Amino acid sequence: MTRFPPVDPQSLLSTSVSTEQDVFALRRHAKTIAAALSMDGRDQVRLATAVSELGRDLLRDAAALSATFTLLTRSSSVALRMRLEWTDDRTPSGESLTAVTRLLPQTTYRPGSAAPAPGSGAAAGSRIEIVCPVSGAPRSDAEGIRAALRETGPASALDDLRSQTGDLLAALQEAHAQRYEVERLNEELVETNAGVMAMYAELTVEHKDVVQRFGEEHEFALTLQRSFLPAALPTPPGVELAVRYLPAAAGNEIGGDFYEAVHTSQGLLLAVGDVVGHSLQAAMVMGELRHALRAYSAQGHPPHVLLQHLDHLMNLHQPGWTATLCIVLLEPGNSRIQVANAGHPPPLLTRRDGGSRFLREHGPLLGLNLPHPESTSHTVAPGDSLLMITDGLIETRGTNLHERLEELRAAADRGPAEPEALCDKLLEAFVQKPEDDIIVFAARLLPAETA
Repeated sequence: MTRFPPVDPQSLLSTSVSTEQDVFALRRHAKTIAAALSMDGRDQVRLATAVSELGRDLLRDAAALSATFTLLTRSSSVALRMRLEWTDDRTPSGESLTAVTRLLPQTTYRPGSAAPAPGSGAAAGSRIEIVCPVSGAPRSDAEGIRAALRETGPASALDDLRSQTGDLLAALQEAHAQRYEVERLNEELVETNAGVMAMYAELTVEHKDVVQRFGEEHEFALTLQRSFLPAALPTPPGVELAVRYLPAAAGNEIGGDFYEAVHTSQGLLLAVGDVVGHSLQAAMVMGELRHALRAYSAQGHPPHVLLQHLDHLMNLHQPGWTATLCIVLLEPGNSRIQVANAGHPPPLLTRRDGGSRFLREHGPLLGLNLPHPESTSHTVAPGDSLLMITDGLIETRGTNLHERLEELRAAADRGPAEPEALCDKLLEAFVQKPEDDIIVFAARLLPAETA
């Protein structure tokens, strides 16, 4: 049953999904709303495909999902939020969640809890949220969108199927065009590579010192990269920190992985990030980003505002570059953390009394000039631990990222509590010949008896 909520002026649609036909209707509604907001055609199809994929994956007999679409407005930005909610114990498949996250990285999944939600007396349900930034959509669009939804009316199953098929054909045509372009570029690359290899062979024979100098320059670049990282970790009261930085195998270019730990007026700031790319320039961008983070953090900003400032800085001074960054702020008193994440692997929170979970707050990468969601808070207690990594630790060719994250969680649960020993154990378990830079950053709130 579809409702157009009259109370909240920014609510666009609330509907129940319990049948296959409801899933088709949900897809149609998503595309109508996206079109009314003048979203790009590909973004319309991405959103419609994502909600359809999730709806089918979570569909259960006689167990409805609740789907809502809402406009989120601030003084300088507008976004569309789609939320799926349910109260039973169903979970989305890893394959479905991976596919949707690839389409729309700003997707978050929050599993339910068996414990009653505060003040409700009922267990907290599960939900999946997708937040899509929208350019140039005024607040008054909400009523116009609701009118557009009413005008579309119900459609037959055949109409819905035709619409979905049309989108699929358009996507396939674009994929074919891109494939032909890739094949053409690959042919050029093969020819160019053959010439480069011939020149390299000639240089190796005639000028062996060139090869030696290359090795020296590469070692210099690695040293320069390490110089951008903190010389030592702070020793905050009641907190134990440990970090491991491991560069990629010697034959690869240097990357842009970095970490930070610094005292601020708001608490202890911990961060792990990765500039996308492998080159000396990537390392230079990383150094600028890390130093800017330290400078902005000294002004006492919360984590999500730090991400906004860094995103603005990259757009001004490093256009075309992107980076991931996760920031965790441990507030004074060591009883609460704030988390903001710009496209980085989620941090793992492990409780002293057992159990761990990834804090899956997520926002867009830095450098895309997109709004970042507000920081989220989590309570922590003495004995709890936090683990932050870069993707080089778990991401390898031919592996599923969600499965590797679960392997990491299990290994951390079995591992030692001390951060130094835990870092060593994880490197031993996950690293043979690293294809990418690796950072493992662990923090533990010391139990009261040892603090």
